[in-house]
Amino acid sequence: MHSMQIVEWGKPLEPRERPTPKPQGTEVLVRVEACGVCHSDLHLQEGYFDLGGGNKLELEKLGLKLPHTLGHEIVGEVVAVGPEAAGARIGDKRVVHPWIGCGSCETCRRGDELLCTSMRSLGARRDGGYADHVLVPHPRYLIDYDGLSPELACIYTCSGVTAYSALKKLAQLPERDIVVIIGAGGVGLNAVMLSRAVLKCKVVVADIDANKREAAVKAGAAAAFDNSDPEAVQKLRAMTAAGAGAGGAIDFVGAPQSAKFGLDALRKGGTLVIVGLYGGMAPIPLPLFPQRVLTVRGSYVGGLDDIRELMALVKSGKVPPIPVKTRPLGEINQVLDELRAGRVLGRIVVKPGS
Repeated sequence: MHSMQIVEWGKPLEPRERPTPKPQGTEVLVRVEACGVCHSDLHLQEGYFDLGGGNKLELEKLGLKLPHTLGHEIVGEVVAVGPEAAGARIGDKRVVHPWIGCGSCETCRRGDELLCTSMRSLGARRDGGYADHVLVPHPRYLIDYDGLSPELACIYTCSGVTAYSALKKLAQLPERDIVVIIGAGGVGLNAVMLSRAVLKCKVVVADIDANKREAAVKAGAAAAFDNSDPEAVQKLRAMTAAGAGAGGAIDFVGAPQSAKFGLDALRKGGTLVIVGLYGGMAPIPLPLFPQRVLTVRGSYVGGLDDIRELMALVKSGKVPPIPVKTRPLGEINQVLDELRAGRVLGRIVVKPGS
């Protein structure tokens, strides 16, 4: 089978030919039809996450060995099944939930696979979808997307479910409140489009890119602010009740400046949800947390129940589709460079053999 793989950290992906795997036990072999390109692939390609202060979380030390196939927003057709893969049939068209735990620890058995300490995530820990085929450990990770195009359906397995899971953490906010979405890239734009189906309150967007701000307003944001503007926080607060600030903020960037903006925009008792993995370290005055009763929490992708809920919501027609463009898998290095330069609006998916 043909794959585009990381062969050396920080270098362009290289084409590789390998034997097509044969599924064993509960495994299912999926012929990849399309695979979304995600910002986290940039960090995986580099081989580390920036922890700030010169510190790095090196993926090789976490057990990720090269060569490795990226790609975790996968859609395709079942072409072979293991002898114990009950429920999977050859010819099934499915999206693949990639956030897979070990399956045997107590955490996984109680249904919290995202908290597993021995993840087997496709594209991040095991070979993913920048290839002709991908091996899926169990049929339960295959989800029907009937009624959607495969190119749109696949992005909900990461971009979509990441936004959905983050929004759910603020779903308790009242109608009079405001949620700030920081970063209107692929995931942030998805969050804007999902917000009406998840939140009771309206959302506003903060992004330094004028094109992305414009896209966010067209997608349903009540307003958009340039968070590099020194008066942006003041302008945003002016939209809130008594100028107190927003009840929640979701940082889809995850940089020191974006996290600070999110905290500054919050009212007393507000919550900042950090999703983005840009990296760095944010020095924050600790007395602010008890004095302003603030909450900061992380949100990482979404669980199997989340993606099932989301796919049902999308298929119901209650969520407008995010802009998606397709490119050949052979152009993956150019696509990654464009993503790294911030030139992608919406989402790009790559297609093997095109």
